[in-house]
Amino acid sequence: MSQQPRITLGGSTIAFEPGETLLDVARRHGVEIPTLCHDPRLKPAGACRTCLVEIEGWPRLAPACATEARAGMVVVSESERIDRHRKSLLALYMADHSADGQRQERGTSNQLLAMARAFDAPSDWGRLPERRAGRSEDRNPYISYDAGTCILCARCTRFCDEIEGVSAIALAARGSETTVSTADGLSLLDTTCEMCGGCVDVCPTGAMAEKMPLAWEAGPERELEKVRTTCAYCGVGCQLDLNVDRAGEGGRGRIVKVTSPEPGTTSNDGNLCVKGRFAYEFVHHQDRLTTPLLRGKDGQLHEASWEDALSAAAEGLMGVRERHGADALGFVSSSRCTGEENYLVQKLARTVFGTNNVHQCAAT
Repeated sequence: MSQQPRITLGGSTIAFEPGETLLDVARRHGVEIPTLCHDPRLKPAGACRTCLVEIEGWPRLAPACATEARAGMVVVSESERIDRHRKSLLALYMADHSADGQRQERGTSNQLLAMARAFDAPSDWGRLPERRAGRSEDRNPYISYDAGTCILCARCTRFCDEIEGVSAIALAARGSETTVSTADGLSLLDTTCEMCGGCVDVCPTGAMAEKMPLAWEAGPERELEKVRTTCAYCGVGCQLDLNVDRAGEGGRGRIVKVTSPEPGTTSNDGNLCVKGRFAYEFVHHQDRLTTPLLRGKDGQLHEASWEDALSAAAEGLMGVRERHGADALGFVSSSRCTGEENYLVQKLARTVFGTNNVHQCAAT
């Protein structure tokens, strides 16, 4: 049996699998190498250059995300040379980045800001003029693009192409005018865009942002509590994180946005659809029913207890069975329920009421 190939990283000799990049190997062994353009779901691009490392015998720094590990490599991820490079690079990014805190936090958390602070990047390099105009205001209701906070890492365009397979957005123009755009600058509504919000989720600076009004209420200064839950819109069961502002509404909490779990940690791998990511306003809608309603003798609906509502439903179902037989009844469950809940519905139909007329929209 051949011995597994190994590299030396930070003075330690570690094994790797053929095809793994230096970033893969480092992260698997708990060595943190910063990066802005990398996403484990996407092909390596080496665009942001924040993950550069030193390799013995190589004259230049190499991007860890796009460099395959080779047996015998001696890799250094922390050195004076790397630190100097990182600080200079981050200072240049910040010189071309919005200094408006509200503007920087309209998507996911700003990874560029966090990295600049973590590595103590110089903040006195001044500001470059904003030249990338980007697309004009898009009439779509969910996603906006702020060219002034974009660092052209291409995570959004690569996600749209490689994961969603729709290629609704791409890098357009050249040089300092390069920006993220659609074909002919069309609205996302007029393209192949599915409004999944994946571009918002992968953006490291907030350039791709949400338009949803609730997402703007908390502001960057408030700490949002993340609550992991299951999307209630279909039977796939995607996991998502509700971002709850506990400071609002008397401390009861209000959902201000939905974000994706870390890729590789859930069955949906951090991917969501337009409903899962943006259709959360119903939770706090003023017309949402919070108590059962029963129709009284006056023909109007009145609030009732759960006990009274369940009793009325049982009486009505039993009455139909007695008058017309069990097959006059039909039970329709929902794919928004759990598998266990759907099992109980079919058990109720078959065992309690004696009918096989039971269905669920996902047919599971």
